[in-house]
Amino acid sequence: MTFKTVTIHPEIDQANWERLLPASNVRVGPSPKMSDYRQGKRHLFIGPKRGQLFHLCASLDPRYICCSTHVVSHISNCPFECTYCFLQNYLTDTTLSVVADTRAIIEEIREKTSEQPWRLFRIGTWELGDSIGVNPLNEMAARLVMEFASLDNCILKLRTKSDQVTPLLDVDHGGRCVVSWTVNPQEVIKREEIGTAPLGKRIGAMEQVARAGYPIGLHFDPMIFFKGWQRAYEKLVEAIFNRINPKSVIWISIGSLRFNPEMKKKIENNYPNTKITSAELVLGDDNKLRYPRPLREGMYRFLLERLRDAGADECFTYLCMERPNVWQNVFGRAPRSIGHLDYLIANSVHNRFPQIAPAPPQKELYLSLEY
Repeated sequence: MTFKTVTIHPEIDQANWERLLPASNVRVGPSPKMSDYRQGKRHLFIGPKRGQLFHLCASLDPRYICCSTHVVSHISNCPFECTYCFLQNYLTDTTLSVVADTRAIIEEIREKTSEQPWRLFRIGTWELGDSIGVNPLNEMAARLVMEFASLDNCILKLRTKSDQVTPLLDVDHGGRCVVSWTVNPQEVIKREEIGTAPLGKRIGAMEQVARAGYPIGLHFDPMIFFKGWQRAYEKLVEAIFNRINPKSVIWISIGSLRFNPEMKKKIENNYPNTKITSAELVLGDDNKLRYPRPLREGMYRFLLERLRDAGADECFTYLCMERPNVWQNVFGRAPRSIGHLDYLIANSVHNRFPQIAPAPPQKELYLSLEY
């Protein structure tokens, strides 16, 4: 992808970015203000850190069992055009922006995570954009990976729908980074995840980072309902685990299509060929439209069975943004609380990847967390 313009804030050392950017369209100045969500994807702004970037995932809702991941919001907007993306209903300044000062980001994280040294913090960079979707975002990610190697109780979570992993392969990551992929059948990628890497290239990138020693995360989220979905998701699981050893996979999340009601018209205006808004959807307590619960549970159970068939049952698998009764109907059990799920993930990391979390997590401390 080629950006129409690249703007570097005057406080940023331009020389550090020259080798990564085409000199013909780089300028120095303030961020260009783009009001159109899709137009903003073609204009990159590299700026300094302003304010606090580290916080709990904004999707956390105490009425649901959330994984309580933390995020660093240093990327805003995304080069890809997924029809279901919430950013089209969220961003006001839509310029694709990245905060360049990794040292300042790390210092904020270090200060805040030092208050709970017993806790394993999982920290993602994908809340408002793809972690490594395009150059120079992947180079920026590589710098964060190197910095995270010194944070003993933190895991950096890069999440992507791309195959742009080359800058990560020779980085000394110290085992403190998980490279994750959102995965869907190729039919869904072609129709609904416009501009993203095809499934085969995503899996090829997984193989590369696994050889480089990174744990892999898999996110079957959002699952999309369509005619023939069962066979499509069965083939998806087979395609991944025919090439990826489950021992390399640190966790798997599963979720289904969901979006705010006011986003429906925006989806239909931005992507008139999509069919995702024509499905039967119900409104949840978090003001998000979802498939009816029996359908969601059936999709989750089907996928879980296919994962077990593929030998991935040892991978810690959890649901994203679902109530305890859905967990119970899918797994036959449910975490007692958000803090309990946080503990279960930390305990799985300790047991399966002890180089990342050598000390066993203290359950009572996780259960005492308040949200």
